[in-house]
Amino acid sequence: MKKIILITIILIAFGWKGYSQIHYFGKVETGYLIFQYTTVQVDSGPDWKGYHLNEEQNGFDLNLINGVSFKNKFFTGLGIGYLNFEGINGFSIFMDLEYLPLKTKLTPLINLKIGYNHIWNQYENGTGSSILELGGGVNYRITEKFDIYMQSGLMITQQALLIPIKIGLRF
Repeated sequence: MKKIILITIILIAFGWKGYSQIHYFGKVETGYLIFQYTTVQVDSGPDWKGYHLNEEQNGFDLNLINGVSFKNKFFTGLGIGYLNFEGINGFSIFMDLEYLPLKTKLTPLINLKIGYNHIWNQYENGTGSSILELGGGVNYRITEKFDIYMQSGLMITQQALLIPIKIGLRF
């Protein structure tokens, strides 16, 4: 028992530093979502009030992501986000997967987001939809703990195809 207490005191006094391949990370990102076209064609019925983004609105999002990284190359996490399509507000919940193929300061990145969002549009109680976003870009490692990245790609949600242009900070 005395050895355990002594080891605990030494670890606390000199700092506990583990060398694990798995680390926690957080990301903050924002992006501009450029509307391209509606992905479905609807034969309107009596309760139809238009497409979910009925005026082909562009939008922006703000996302917070928390997760784990493996060897600073593969990142996976859960995220929440705020959406705004020219006055139509909403939120999103998603899983974020990201891969950095190189360990250099400047490296390409591949990103995939899969999840759900809800917007309060012209329909009573709004509309919910799945999210699928596939992106690619560049990542710049500022320090060992801070990266900045830019990416673009394709996003399918709310009966629309959008092009997201995003910038973010990983810490």
